Amino acid sequence: MKIEVVKGDIADQSDMEAVVNAANKELRSGGGVAGALHKKAGPGLQKAGERYAPLLQPGEAVVTEGFGLPNDFVIHTLGPVYGTDEPAEELLGSCYGESLERAREHNITSVAFPLISTGAFGYPLEAGIDTALEVVESYFPRPGSLQIVRFVLFSDEQYETFKRKYESRS
Repeated sequence: MKIEVVKGDIADQSDMEAVVNAANKELRSGGGVAGALHKKAGPGLQKAGERYAPLLQPGEAVVTEGFGLPNDFVIHTLGPVYGTDEPAEELLGSCYGESLERAREHNITSVAFPLISTGAFGYPLEAGIDTALEVVESYFPRPGSLQIVRFVLFSDEQYETFKRKYESRS
């Protein structure tokens, strides 16, 4: 397996089998990642999420089809609201781990992640990157079909910070 990092739009990852939605509790459209994915996927994505909402808890992940997205699957995970959902680091790590497990269960070969909870949910960027990398890197020895994990970062700050932290780990 390999890790990639790109600057771009999570809704435009046409070469990825699945994308991860940094979802809200209702699994509805919103701002940021959820808004971008729902806008491109169309109303089917929200309809598919209704059976999981509002049951999804921070740290959990569920899978739906991709509908109008160029991806077969959307893995929805509810990240922790920083300062409210505790233990925040454990819950954030669970978001990545549970998303990778859902990918394995569906024999997904490639998945694109945003930086979960580091936007509107207020998780500190550098700490969020550290948790994401620790979980994803620790997942690599597990057997399964997953070959590529891509982090899709929207802003220059996210991209540069992630790239610097990732390269310093190598």
